[in-house]
Amino acid sequence: MPNIKSAEKRAALAQQRRLKNRSQRSELKTLVKKTQVAMENDVEQAKSLLTLTIKELDEAASKGLIHKNAAARKKSRLMRRLNRLTAVNA
Repeated sequence: MPNIKSAEKRAALAQQRRLKNRSQRSELKTLVKKTQVAMENDVEQAKSLLTLTIKELDEAASKGLIHKNAAARKKSRLMRRLNRLTAVNA
């Protein structure tokens, strides 16, 4: 337990930020999973979901929610997977 009032405030803020960040990371993971499932079922829907996913990954990286290299890696893997699917279907 913090003894100083400012330390109590900082601890409370840290807790709020931790919960918010965890929630946002969870939403991001869910969006990536939805995109992957869409790739298996409907390629056209996957394309539209992928643009949204890429936008959200870029935003998360710019805000520091995830590392920029992690965002780049996820985007690259999703794009590669979609390109392979469209090449096979073409």
